[in-house]
Order: sequence, then C-alpha cells, then structure tokens
Amino acid sequence: MGGGFGAKQEMLVEDIVALAVIKTGEPVKLEFTREEQFIGATTRHPMRVRIKAGARRDGRLTAMQMHVVSNTGAYGNHGRLVLYHACSECFAVYRCDNKKIDAVVVYTNTVPSGAFRGYGLPQTNLAVESAMDELARGIGMDPVAFRARNVVRPGDPMISTGTAEGHDVQYGSYGLDQCLALVKEAIDRGGLDPPPSQDWLVGQGIALGMIDTIPPGGHFSESSAALRQDVGYELIVGTAEFGNGTNTVHRQIAATELGATIDSIDVLQSDTDNGGHDTGAYGSTGTVVAGLATQRAAQALLDVILTFAAEHAGGTPAEWSVVAGAVVRAGRRIDLPALFEAARAKGRRLFATGKSTGTPRSVAFNVQGFRIAVNKRTGAIKILRSVHAADAGRVINPMQCRGQIEGGVAQSLGAALYEEMVLDDSGRVVNPTFRNYHLPQFGDVPRTEVLFADTSDSVGPFGAKSMSESPYNPVAAALGNALADATGIRFCATPFKPDRIFHAIVEKFGTA
Repeated sequence: MGGGFGAKQEMLVEDIVALAVIKTGEPVKLEFTREEQFIGATTRHPMRVRIKAGARRDGRLTAMQMHVVSNTGAYGNHGRLVLYHACSECFAVYRCDNKKIDAVVVYTNTVPSGAFRGYGLPQTNLAVESAMDELARGIGMDPVAFRARNVVRPGDPMISTGTAEGHDVQYGSYGLDQCLALVKEAIDRGGLDPPPSQDWLVGQGIALGMIDTIPPGGHFSESSAALRQDVGYELIVGTAEFGNGTNTVHRQIAATELGATIDSIDVLQSDTDNGGHDTGAYGSTGTVVAGLATQRAAQALLDVILTFAAEHAGGTPAEWSVVAGAVVRAGRRIDLPALFEAARAKGRRLFATGKSTGTPRSVAFNVQGFRIAVNKRTGAIKILRSVHAADAGRVINPMQCRGQIEGGVAQSLGAALYEEMVLDDSGRVVNPTFRNYHLPQFGDVPRTEVLFADTSDSVGPFGAKSMSESPYNPVAAALGNALADATGIRFCATPFKPDRIFHAIVEKFGTA
C-alpha cells in the first residue's frame, strides 16, 4: 500500500543534507516537521480554467476552447510539463473539428507547486467534464449518451497539444465505450437509499478521463533474469518498489514466462549495484514499461535455458520445455539445479537481460459515477453510490489494480471534499497542520464498486495498461456533476465544502 505520487521528483532539501554531510563527515538525515511539510514541500498546481464549448442539437460537438492559468509558486519545478499535460488528454478524448487552447504558467510568491498524481489533468478535467454536462443538459440530452456520441474511437486522430511529428501515442486497446456503459448501468441500479427526510436533494453524475500511459519522449527500463543454484530464479529490476506493488507484478510476469511459481522468483530492485537502470518509478510506468523489460528478460532467459539444455543433452531448443523446476524432452528430465551445475562446469552463466524504451505509448480510460444526497440545511454531502470503471487492458493482478483504483478514488475525494491550503494576502500558509487541513478518514470514504473493461493492449506486457494515476482524474468532476444534478447549482471550485454548498443553496432557494 502506498506510492510516491510525484513527491520524490523534486530537489528541494537535498542540498542542505549534502552540505551537512560535507561539513560533518557523518551520515545526515533531514526530517520535516508537519508544518515544514506544508511550507517546504510542493503542492499540486492550482489552476484557473475557463471553458467555452458548443454542440449541435443532435449532440455533436462543434467547438472547444480552454484558457488555463497555472500557478507554479516560487519555483519552476514541473510547471511547464504539468501545464502541457493538463491541456492534452482532457481535450484529445473528444472528437471535435475546432479546438483552441491558451495556457500560461506563472510564478507567484507562494509554496512551490510540483508533480502530483494525475499531473495536471484532474484540474482541467473538472472544467472540461463540467462543461460537457452543461452542454448535454442544455440540448436535453443524457450526459452519458452525449459523451458516447463525442468521444474518440480507434482510428480517430488525437487532436490536442503538440504536433504530429514524434507522436507515438496509439490505441493499444479501446474500452471507453464499455466503461461508460458499465458505470451507467451500475449508477442506474441505485445504491443506498437517501436519508428519509425532505431536507435532502438527490442527484447523480459521471465524468470520464483519458491518459497517455507513459510520459512522452521515452522512458527507459532494464531488467535481468538468471537461473539460481537452487530451484529458482533471480530477477533484477531497475524500477523501484515503494508501496506501489511492482515487485509482486514483476514476479508474476517472470514466473508466467518461465513456467515457475511466484515464490521461486527472488527480486532485487532499484539499485544499480545489482544492475538494471530505470528512468524512474513515476508516470505510471512500473507495470507497462518496467514490466515489459521484465517480460523480455524472462523470455530471453527461457531461450538461454532451452538452448543450453539442447547443447548439454541433445536435441533442439524447440524440443525442450521448462516444467516445475526442470527441463524435459521426450521423457528425459534434468532438474534445474543440475542444469545450473552443468553450465557452471563449462564456465557459463544462464542469464539474460530485457529492455524497454517506453515507446510507443497507449491510452487508458476511466469513468467515475456518483449518486449522492445533499442536505439543504447543512450543505453536507452523503455519497449513496460510487462506481468506477477502468480500461486497464489485461489486468495482471486484479486485487492490486482494484486497490489502486479504490485508493485513487479515496485520494481524489479528499481533494474534492476536504483538502485546501489556505493562504493569506502575503502568500503564507495559514493552516499547516492536520487540525486545520482535513484529510478524509476511513468513515469519510465510501465503498467504490470497481469494474473493468474487457480489453487487451498491444503495447503493455500481457496486454496490460497502467492504472496508477488515471483513477484519480475524473473523480472531482463526477462529484461536481452529481452535485449540480442534485441542487441545480454549478460549483466551479473544489473543495465542495458544506459551508460553500449551504450558502449557494440559501442564495438560490432562500432560508425557508
């Protein structure tokens, strides 16, 4: 359980540690207090987004325009790249002949912004998906049907930022239509009954998201695999395991290719002393890029083992196969430890490497749906049903992937409902403690029904696509659309706090 969520992509205090090491000649550890974490680490980029869009009465989009101002805080950090990503897939997911984006990132005298899960898309997704709902309702069309009418399909160009030159994104698989249908069917089933009181307004809403599954420009990863002296294998991966579950997935990938059991795969990771380089465990690459390198390493090792078995005991490599800790051919069996010793006697090591360059890239799709009740007297939101459908390709580890999606929804609900850094006029953070910065607790997080589209990707290992960042992206937008459906009021800023909802309801309906 866990992950980095972008926090380890910055160089903010390493210089202080390095200087202290040079000065003292001793190992040095710098640990932030909670307040220092608020004022000395990075935040997500605050953005102000303006959307203008048009559609015909039959539901076909005709024009989309977006203006974005992104606050990078005191330092540049990821300002340019986050802005680029924020303006990309949220527009590319819709088919529309006329698109225009104007976007700037600005310095301010506030806490620096940095990389965070979704990398800019959650902010713009809120605006774009709100506009799609407004358009659908304006022409009297069901919001799900409106999206189904306008989303990209395989073969469509992905028109957003950037140019065609160097464009390496492709539809490795496509399951957005399935995701929309799955969420609509689940939300229409209802969920928890609303509270038995006239004080509650009920509504439902959805939002979708598309994400390029790998950072642009390539993402390098290397793995190696070797036969051990006992009945097992050593797998060295360059990517880092820090709670994101990649060690388990990589063992599954290697075991599948080698016809072995999971417990026979010993993993060494994220240390170049062992071997294996990786650009970094970010950008949702641990399974789709590093996993592909592991798959190739395991495939290459299998070829090495079978080739040596043929050299050692006759026949051709195609006549040999690996089963349950041995190689077999036409009734003859050689245990793997014996094969290891035979190779060592000849000065050979049964070893292979695999590499992946992170290109081409595929796209993953996510759809979130909510059914909620809103209290007219307090502004409180009660989530009656939460459904998330994901096109993750072939899911290698369903339990882990489901956990990533549930975690993404929970984390995004924190930002949508509670979390807010409050700044004074000079740019100082005035609520740098958890007493005044509310994180969702266990009781604040609803059960989310997770559904998977039935697809298999042509890019990722065994048909898998990334699912680390993407579940986060459509959550706030879907909640905002459900809130608008319940109250008839469009809330344009997160978090959707009770006091803000209460004042808007009073302004619209009065105090009676």
